[in-house]
Amino acid sequence: MSVVSQVILQADDELRYPSSGELRNISEFLKTGAQRMRIAAALAENEKKIVQEASKQLWQKRPDFISPGGNAYGDRQRALCLRDFGWYLRLVTYGVLNGDKEPIEKIGLIGVREMYNSLGVPVPGMVESIRCLKRASLALLSEEDAVEATPYFDYLIQAMS
Repeated sequence: MSVVSQVILQADDELRYPSSGELRNISEFLKTGAQRMRIAAALAENEKKIVQEASKQLWQKRPDFISPGGNAYGDRQRALCLRDFGWYLRLVTYGVLNGDKEPIEKIGLIGVREMYNSLGVPVPGMVESIRCLKRASLALLSEEDAVEATPYFDYLIQAMS
């Protein structure tokens, strides 16, 4: 939930107007709107490039994943892995746009460890893949935008670790 929604719901629950501190928080949130939109657009527009670079990094670090018997061996398994890369990148953009990690938690993390464990996918390998996704993504952003986007990737990595 965005800062604006949180403030409105809390004030309404307490039958009051937003406080000056809450209004300042909304003002700060709105000031970063253009940057958050720019980051989300850059990630979305470069999804294919980011996924390709991240997978290249991952396969170089972990060639066992694409070797016979590996979780990404074969065209179908590799395509599923790349699909997940795109899905996690999209989750990060949701968080960035919202200015909050809640969409990442609600949409993408509930049950993720259990799902990967049930599928026999090593969770540490998924964590490493998110690190590669982070590196590939941040390399395309300005330093200022990379600083803003980093916590969303880190949150995802930490939650999966």
